Formats: sequence, structure tokens, C-alpha cells
Amino acid sequence: MEHIKIRQNEEFIKLGQALKAVGAVESGVEAKEVIQEGLVLVNGEIDTRRGRKLYEGDLVEFDGIQIKIEK
Repeated sequence: MEHIKIRQNEEFIKLGQALKAVGAVESGVEAKEVIQEGLVLVNGEIDTRRGRKLYEGDLVEFDGIQIKIEK
């Protein structure tokens, strides 16, 4: 499982940014494509919004990778 820490001065990270941060995708365009194709789960449910705000405790799953959002 990968862990992403939200910056101290921020409340959230966007879904596309999280996928790029762990290397699950190489670009924002690729992130947009896999999200819109319904290949990404947020807290166990498909989410097709690249701009989905992720907060502490959220869990993202894509292509066998799990990403836990931490503060």
C-alpha cells in the first residue's frame, strides 16, 4: 500500500494528483483517461471525477495499487 501525505497547509489532494504522485500514471492526461473509464475506486466505489477531492482516511485503488491518504 502506498501512502500520500496531504501538505500541511492544504485540506485535500485531487484524485488525478494522487495517482501521479505514486507513479500509477505518468501524466495528467493518463490519469484523466483511467478515471473517466471507471478504472479507479475511491473508498470502494468507482469515481469518474479527476478533480475528486481526497481527504485523510480515503482509500484509492487502481491497477492493483492501493493508496491511503494521510494528513
